[in-house]
Amino acid sequence: MLEIACFNASSAVAAAKAGANRIELCADYTGGGTTPTEETLRHVRLETAIPINVMMKSAIQLLKPAASGFVFGILDEQHRVDLKKNRALVDLAAPLPCTFHRAFDQVPDLFEAVVQIIACAFTSILTSGGPADAVVGAGVVEALQESFGNDLTFILGGGVRSTNIEALKRQTKVHWYHSAAITTPGEDVDEQEVCRLQNILQGNL
Repeated sequence: MLEIACFNASSAVAAAKAGANRIELCADYTGGGTTPTEETLRHVRLETAIPINVMMKSAIQLLKPAASGFVFGILDEQHRVDLKKNRALVDLAAPLPCTFHRAFDQVPDLFEAVVQIIACAFTSILTSGGPADAVVGAGVVEALQESFGNDLTFILGGGVRSTNIEALKRQTKVHWYHSAAITTPGEDVDEQEVCRLQNILQGNL
């Protein structure tokens, strides 16, 4: 399954038309992704029926009516999962599912953090397997999938492209892959890259 990170409405619509299974809707590509505007979310929602998860900081109540889920992750000063704050936001988002984003890759013990994230009732984790990109961290993600794959969903992200997704799928055996599918300067999705990614995942190439 393929999730595409999109940083504007036109990219989200293009990714959906190209065959993405889910959109992670964000703003500010160069800043690493922030909460999109309500207007952007509603525009994309009108154009596609596929799930849209929203990168957020504090806009759950505002965006909840149009969102399919939320993406966030709060660490404490020691870079450990902040159980209290995360659980409060997951409860606020309910019944929509929540993904713990790549702040996960900054924790000192990934396996301990997964246990804590499960305790907070997140349904998935977006990860590259540590501070490295997905190719370098694939072995760690493979081990996480083997240990916890029955308890929540791992979404492999961090440099996932059509040139490496087949090998990543073969090694990690996760079911979801996350890519911005941006191949030129700027923040617009490459619709053909989305098609290539999806075709490889579906075994059509």
